[in-house]
Amino acid sequence: MEQLLLDMMNWFKDLSYLGIFMALSIEFIPAEVVLPLAGFWVSEGDMLFWGVVAAGSVGGVVGPLTLYCVGRFGGRPLLLKYGKYIFMSKDNLEKADRFFESHGAFVAFTARFLPGVRTLISVPCGMAKMNPWIFSLYTFLAMAPITFFYVYFGVQLGENWTEVKGVVSQYLLPFGIGLVIIFSIYLLMKHKKANQHMG
Repeated sequence: MEQLLLDMMNWFKDLSYLGIFMALSIEFIPAEVVLPLAGFWVSEGDMLFWGVVAAGSVGGVVGPLTLYCVGRFGGRPLLLKYGKYIFMSKDNLEKADRFFESHGAFVAFTARFLPGVRTLISVPCGMAKMNPWIFSLYTFLAMAPITFFYVYFGVQLGENWTEVKGVVSQYLLPFGIGLVIIFSIYLLMKHKKANQHMG
């Protein structure tokens, strides 16, 4: 299976930035494979760093949007019936459901930093009919730094790009928690300011 993914990635490489965008738009190809490998290509001089980050960030929104639409228009029965063909198990879907119930709409942002949940969280967001623009914004705000990290470490590790997942996992969750705290403070301040104006 791994060799099949690598063969597909070589085909995407021939398409340059469009290929990176397409690879991230297909949710069953993990970003943990696509982005570090793209970083290695950057280190080889085949692509530009910021071009890959831009293509990966936008593709990283389109992919979740497709799953959002599956959740919104097809719902759970469709995923339970066909999810196994794109490596999505019932257990992972239930885990994503529980995470969504605990954290609400903001999971479109926070869940992107959690392996095992980040892909499937889009489905409960769609089933809850979350505003698609808010969903896309939260997803992009999470995917941009995630893409940066994976590509950056792919560049730094070069031929050892397969080790990136272990390196990034040390930083991604704490980084995500930090962003959530900052964003929460911003929302609280904005809410407080709005209340003052009303008073």
